[in-house]
Amino acid sequence: MNIPPLSAHTCSLRIARNLHLLLITTLITGMSILLPACGGKEEDRSGKVEITFWHSLVSSTVPALQDLIKKFEEEHPGITVKAQYVPTGDALIQKLVTAVHSNTAPDVSWIHANFMQDLIEADAIYTMEEFIRGPDSLPQADLQDIYPALMEQAKWRGVLYSMPMEATALGLLCNRELFRNAGLDPDQPPRDWNELRAMARKLTLDKNGDGKFEQMGLFIPIFPYSGPYGDWMVWQWYPFLFQAGGNVITLDQSRVLFDSPEAITALTLWKEIYNDLNLSSFTIDYEVAFASKTLAMAIDGPWNIPRWRKMKNLDWTVAPLPAGPARNATVAGGEYLSIFKQSRHPKETWMFVKWMLRPDVQAFWSMRSGYLPVRHAVRSVKEYNDYLETDPPLRAYVESMEFAVAPRPIDYHSLRISRHLAEALEQATLGRKDPATVLRRAAAESNRLLESVVRK
Repeated sequence: MNIPPLSAHTCSLRIARNLHLLLITTLITGMSILLPACGGKEEDRSGKVEITFWHSLVSSTVPALQDLIKKFEEEHPGITVKAQYVPTGDALIQKLVTAVHSNTAPDVSWIHANFMQDLIEADAIYTMEEFIRGPDSLPQADLQDIYPALMEQAKWRGVLYSMPMEATALGLLCNRELFRNAGLDPDQPPRDWNELRAMARKLTLDKNGDGKFEQMGLFIPIFPYSGPYGDWMVWQWYPFLFQAGGNVITLDQSRVLFDSPEAITALTLWKEIYNDLNLSSFTIDYEVAFASKTLAMAIDGPWNIPRWRKMKNLDWTVAPLPAGPARNATVAGGEYLSIFKQSRHPKETWMFVKWMLRPDVQAFWSMRSGYLPVRHAVRSVKEYNDYLETDPPLRAYVESMEFAVAPRPIDYHSLRISRHLAEALEQATLGRKDPATVLRRAAAESNRLLESVVRK
């Protein structure tokens, strides 16, 4: 493993004073020397090494994170983990890049796949191979056990720069009480796009006849494309793109594919439902609407399971997303852990990352957080299988991984390309523009970015 870069400006004077001595000693001993307090380990007063972990976990998942960290620290009494929340999306990548430039980066951070280019071009993060093949190696059998779709998202240009911490997929969150009130069987959720549209209409109610819907059948996630939820909007649209038979980008990364007939079909569905239900007059805070029983269905992820579990007066479940004209599909993804080169404790940080991949740890984390395991072997943990029998919503998400599709990674200009697509989604729905027109414009702008890349 490479020696971590110097992490404090004050190290320069010490280097100047001791350079001659260090060179002589290195020649004599033939050993690498770490300068005290200049990239070496720092310990707190208790003698423990502290590693800093940045994350964007939702508040309902923080207690599960605290349990996870406590478990790690009990097994590794010489290490403490300091978890720090940072808002997700643009705020997180901006804070990370700023921290790298100011030499204040964390030891490890929770990142999204489309952060890779910025961090790698800033020479901010290690390749995982430096640890996987290092003294505390990770067996190839363990690597091969991780879902391939997640491993692809953990790479940039074919090189592994992160490891998955958890898997996610999207399902259909349903209020069983509102289904029954509308004469629908909550155990028979919509199976395809036609049933989705029909049930969404039936579950949308103007209770007092004033022309405004007090109860909404389905939430279509339209947010300001330039805001913090632009990427989240795109992520929720991806399953519909896959269900229609489309994909995001060509295999050779030469052009995007969200101007395809399949993409136009998927966005047309969103536009028609959005306009049919007059969703522009409905709140964009779907979680509050669902909790208050004014929303019957929403696209949601497993990270919210702890939130809904706490609401004892809410009769809810999760169903697979309805099939599209081409296939059943949900989107597979996750959050990833990258180790920063400014870390003073890369060895201990890798111990934390590697520990997270253990099947029993993944089972522990999934049962408490609602996130999905990142590897097949977790299904062989008896405690986990027994738990899934008592938790139908989590089981629905886990089973959906069998037909989950990971978006092909976009190596260059991923954040800007996602912004172009998010703008098209907003224009077609809230702006009432033609889906084909806005998608073709977004694709043209994105392809110009791809054409500008000098590929090595």
